[in-house]
Amino acid sequence: MTTTASNPVPLSVLDLSPVSEGSTTAQAVHNTVDLARRTEGWGYRRYWVAEHHFVAVASSSPAVLIGAIAAATSTIRVGAAAVQLGHNTAAGVVEAFGTLDALYPGRIDLGLGRSGQRRAEALAADRSGAAAQESHRATEVRDGLVIPPPYQPGPLLSSPRLAAGFAALQQPGAQAPDFDGQVDDILALLEGTYRTEDGIELHASPGEGADVELWVFGTSAGPSASLAGRLGLPFGANYHVSPGTTVEAVEAYRAAFRPSRFLDRPYVVVSADAVVADDDASARDLAATYGHWTHSIRSGHGAVPYPDPATSAPLTDEERSLVDDRLITQFVGAPATVAERLESLQRVTGADELVVTSVTHRHEDRLRSYELLAREWGLAALRAA
Repeated sequence: MTTTASNPVPLSVLDLSPVSEGSTTAQAVHNTVDLARRTEGWGYRRYWVAEHHFVAVASSSPAVLIGAIAAATSTIRVGAAAVQLGHNTAAGVVEAFGTLDALYPGRIDLGLGRSGQRRAEALAADRSGAAAQESHRATEVRDGLVIPPPYQPGPLLSSPRLAAGFAALQQPGAQAPDFDGQVDDILALLEGTYRTEDGIELHASPGEGADVELWVFGTSAGPSASLAGRLGLPFGANYHVSPGTTVEAVEAYRAAFRPSRFLDRPYVVVSADAVVADDDASARDLAATYGHWTHSIRSGHGAVPYPDPATSAPLTDEERSLVDDRLITQFVGAPATVAERLESLQRVTGADELVVTSVTHRHEDRLRSYELLAREWGLAALRAA
């Protein structure tokens, strides 16, 4: 494969810090730091961690984990994809990431996402029947990219376990402020222009003047995409979470975009799940329990320790039906196979950058997945160009 000519866009890493079956949370954290060191050497542009709670992933405290990753690396950008503002205050976020910037200046990305707000919006859409109507769309293949019907999370979002998790993350009686308002407050605190409703000045220290790169993440053509566009911020579209709505999300962002001091043109990163091995059959073996893991999430049980393919029974037809959209949109195969599918994702979305999340039961297989992809994509040559 021709590298820089065929693949002009950078690749980055999204790490969920998965805990494997039979392993520990502590080991998952050490694996994350190890993977960050390796992917920096292989030429990936960024290393992002997600925020998840009360499940078998070790990324519940992004700022702390980012600090450990940044300390173990030297050039790769490190950040959150994304901090969930539904249970974080604007001031707390700015102070935490301002501290990171003070320690590792010019390398920190601050991604912002909707959590409690999105849950309420999805439940409202589910009750209105609009979501069910969308779910009857047929699966489409557009220039090699599979676009399934949108997944409808209403039953998941109404699960008692998820509600308990949200409640545990907030003070009793607290309600998450409006997402747009929180983003405005974060910008004001970073810029030193924050005022309370009574006109009192507050200055975050650390935080004010921090050189963090601000991002907004979204899964659909909804408020997050529009907000990122209106503010002229870069946008992260989550194909790996919601493959049925990614194209619409990117289109909504670009339609709403206004040039700003951050960007003069839209900038989009699109995520993808990928497992790469020396050949297609080996990759399929490594990815054999991805459906089990995704099913544990969508069935309301939360992400379980990532199952061992050697000891797991196949999914039943009923189980598979709940996660089929994620299975058919996971990029699994030899390096050339996965690179071809990533190229389709880039062409269809017009992504300026792709961010890859690769989850396997064994850490060494995950390392190998990222290494093979970096070599096939020509990341070293791209970085040198």
